[in-house]
Amino acid sequence: MKVVLLGTAAGGGFPQWNCACALCAAARDGKLPARTQECVAVSGNSRDWWLLNASPDIRTQLTATPELAPGPGPRDTPVRGVLLTDAEADHVMGLTILRGGAALKVYAAPPVLATLAPLRAMLDRYAPWEWADSLTEGGFVLAGGLVVSAHPVGSKAPKYADGAAADAPWVTAYRIEDLATGGVLVYAPCLGRWTPELDALLATATCALLDGTFYAADEMGTAVRSPNGQAAMGHLPVSGARGSLTALARHLGPRRIYTHLNNTNPLLDPASDARARVTATGVEVLPDGSQFVV
Repeated sequence: MKVVLLGTAAGGGFPQWNCACALCAAARDGKLPARTQECVAVSGNSRDWWLLNASPDIRTQLTATPELAPGPGPRDTPVRGVLLTDAEADHVMGLTILRGGAALKVYAAPPVLATLAPLRAMLDRYAPWEWADSLTEGGFVLAGGLVVSAHPVGSKAPKYADGAAADAPWVTAYRIEDLATGGVLVYAPCLGRWTPELDALLATATCALLDGTFYAADEMGTAVRSPNGQAAMGHLPVSGARGSLTALARHLGPRRIYTHLNNTNPLLDPASDARARVTATGVEVLPDGSQFVV
């Protein structure tokens, strides 16, 4: 299975357009590399490609990736569809850029499909798409030889979802297995908490792409004086006794990579103490455009 990290930043990208924190200032000065909003492409045969989430930066990401270039026909594309982990704006707005793409298929959990009903109606007027329940029992098979199962990992609804059920499976992780090689990718860019189910998923994984949004629980307040830290935004911090880095110490088998980095996260700086600590444990932080095989 080929994997391309099209984007690795959280919502707003890096630097964020309306943020003057120290990290964003360094990125604007060219001292740190910029990053686009989180999105991944996967393929089991190098011909049929599937997007994991659809960021607002999807056009830039697609045009920067030769494997995803259109052809051979004038309107042919190797992109077959999208697997959504949630309904957050920075994960679904890219669907509007893909409008008109013929015969695309979008997988998402039922609450996500329901809240996207107005957007779905608009997109289907450009070209009919197939919209499918990602939580279907037994999982599903993607063109290219990939078998997928979705697993609820959170119940945080997006801000724009009126009357959202508090206990619904709004956030999911994906387990993607290559039938030809047995390689398994676990994709979980949004984690509100660590669960035994997640431990079970990582026990079978060859590689894990995980939520690295915030390094510390008080990061937003420290960096930009915001009262809304990771708890309000539904993201488990990397550091701390109950952080994801502590949990990952139980899973030394798979390759482990942090993605969805917020613009306040010191992991964005390769020279930071935070990056050194994470790297010392064997967990990676990769740049946009990174490609690897699972």
